[in-house]
Amino acid sequence: MKFRISKEKFLEGLQQVQNVVSSRATLPILSNVLLEVKGGHVQMTTTDLDVVVSGRVEADEVEDAGSTTLPVRRLATIVRELPANDIDVSVNDENAASMRCGNSFFKILGLPADDFPPTPALEDVKEFKLSAQTLRDGLKKVAYAISTDETRYVLNGVYCQFKDSKLTLVATDGRRLAMTDTDIEFPESMECNVIVPTKAVNELQRLLKEGPDKTEIRVRIGAKQIGFEMNNNLLISKLIEGNYPNFRQVIPGAAKYRVSVEREAFLQAVQRVSLLAQEKSNSVKINFSREGLEITANSADIGEARESMAVKYNGPDMAIAFNPEYLMAPFRNLDSDEVHLDLIDEVSPGVVRINTPFLYVLMPMRVSQ
Repeated sequence: MKFRISKEKFLEGLQQVQNVVSSRATLPILSNVLLEVKGGHVQMTTTDLDVVVSGRVEADEVEDAGSTTLPVRRLATIVRELPANDIDVSVNDENAASMRCGNSFFKILGLPADDFPPTPALEDVKEFKLSAQTLRDGLKKVAYAISTDETRYVLNGVYCQFKDSKLTLVATDGRRLAMTDTDIEFPESMECNVIVPTKAVNELQRLLKEGPDKTEIRVRIGAKQIGFEMNNNLLISKLIEGNYPNFRQVIPGAAKYRVSVEREAFLQAVQRVSLLAQEKSNSVKINFSREGLEITANSADIGEARESMAVKYNGPDMAIAFNPEYLMAPFRNLDSDEVHLDLIDEVSPGVVRINTPFLYVLMPMRVSQ
């Protein structure tokens, strides 16, 4: 196998696939990237047996087609440090790759391509099409609420429901829930729901950052796997098996009071006040009154912080305490300037909404007066 490729394209391709590889790979081959050179391009594939990521970049010149596997992190580090623009790569029958670039020469020992796990075939799939922007925005609005508690494995991912010509994305860890809806077209016979694991969600978000907003994403759902195809990239992941809890049950009924805040100003105020939140209770309190709202935190050992904001509120005086990290999470990931806080009383969950189909349910914390 012999080819020439620009440093920029080689590095770009490696960076798109290397994050799947675990630093504690159980098999040596799982630390490697599969390089397949044919038809004027280089296909790069990595896997951890749960998620497969594959991308394609153009080669400047292909002298001999072929395939091999090389340690992906080491290869990416070398390519990043190489000086000149074009890299000549040749691989012998023993899977030893020689790389020449300007005055630099490297030899890297690889493993046979035949040992690399085959990419799973998606069969009997349901296929959906949507724009990169739709999927990227939806995942950004909910992914931060995924549970990290491995004992509740069905919550370790994003629930995707294709129903009533809508894609609903949901993530929850039991203390908060984020949900967003998007209209997409598909026949009723295609309705389904799946749970996409955290690692696949993270990789997908990384791939979606690269492409233009209007790039079309093909989502293909099989019995136990899901595939995402965009441009020259492919991501295939196992699905989480199990029943996702009935998330609609935790969404509170109609709010009694709505307070609208400027997103960035509110986020910064909570962030400042949270610096003095007590480590043990880790909460900030929001006091609502006709004068506006006041965010406070106090710690017996350190001191107290308070910050006030002018808002329209016409209910009774009320104080609700929230975990500051959970409170700030949606404000960091939304793009809207105006955000609404919907409230019922001091002990009911608060709901964060914007003027498009999104909601974030947050359980209040009990605090001593």
